[in-house]
Parts: sequence; structure tokens; C-alpha cells
Amino acid sequence: MIIADKSYEVTDPSIDSQIVTLRDSGADTFFSLAAPKGSAQAIRKVGEIGWKPRFFVANVSTSVASVLKPAGLQNAKDIISTAYLKDPTDPAWKDDPGVQAWRSFMDKYYADGDKTDCNTPYGYAAAQTMVQVLKQCGDELTRENIMRQAANLKDFSGDMLLPGIKINTSPDDFFPIEQMQLMKFDGQVWRRSGDVITGDVVEHSNH
Repeated sequence: MIIADKSYEVTDPSIDSQIVTLRDSGADTFFSLAAPKGSAQAIRKVGEIGWKPRFFVANVSTSVASVLKPAGLQNAKDIISTAYLKDPTDPAWKDDPGVQAWRSFMDKYYADGDKTDCNTPYGYAAAQTMVQVLKQCGDELTRENIMRQAANLKDFSGDMLLPGIKINTSPDDFFPIEQMQLMKFDGQVWRRSGDVITGDVVEHSNH
């Protein structure tokens, strides 16, 4: 049961007051759907005030380097989230061929890019998917065919997707990624657990 919710503006210098209000609500579970900066502030404040809810963060805010370290790794321990992309700052992927290919791409084409920013592997994964669409188009590079092929991806997996995560689209399903894996932060790294979870997209009709 939801007993409290608070919003914030990305221009707010701090979200401390919202966190204190949520703590005072008596909630035992906290979902932070904030952007990376806001999530880092939330994690730090929850730790500082000694609140111990079951803590979930959105997967846009799971970067160890750019979110959890600024928040204080000790404050982030036992936080739960989901993932569909490899985190290149996680030592588990140090020798992974896909992550190595991403690093080489970054070095060659975006040397000034921040390799700890989760947006860079996300952008790379999105671009690889676009390349697959263009390959499927062959020589027919019309808008109609590009849209047709974008809605006809079958079990595509790029360099930065977690093992077992596949991109599938169809003419009546435009959601490319409908799988994730749960993970918990152990104070140093994220530990993925369980199987890849597939979400069912519910079809609504007027029948």
C-alpha cells in the first residue's frame, strides 16, 4: 500500500526534506524513481538519517561510479534494482568481449566521453540496435521500410546487453526490451540474482 509520495524538481539543490517526510510517514519500503543526481542525494540522506527501509532504485540510477560512490557506498548497501545493460564499471565485465568492444569504440570515436556514465553504454546499445535495423533494410532505405524493420527485430542482442536479454519487436509490439534481472548492491558491486524476468505487455481492447 502506498502511504506517501513526494516529487522534486531537477533544479532543486537538495531533496533532503522530501526524504525526511517519507521517513516520517512510517513507510517500510522506499522506491526512488529519481534521476541519477536525485537518487544519489536520496541514498545519502537515507543513510545519514538512519532510515532502514527496503530500498529500490530505478535502473537509470545504478551506476556505481556516478551515483553510488557520490552517495557513499556504505549508504547504498542492500539497495535493490534491475538491469538489462552491463555496467562497464563492474569488475565482473572487465574481460567481457562486448564490453571490450564498447571500450574500443569509445576510445576511437568518443575519447572525451565519460566511461562511468551509464548513458554511454545505453547510447551505444541503442545505436547497435539501429545498425541492425539498417542491415535488415538492405538497399531499401525508405522511411516505410526502416519503420517496418524496426518493428521486426528478432532475438537481437548487442554487446552491452546482459546475457539472456534479447530485443524483440513486432507490428503490434514496439517495446524492444521487456526483460530485466534483479540485482542487489553488496557495498562494492551489484550482484545479479535469479533468472532473467520477462514482463508481459497486457493488450487492451474494446472487445
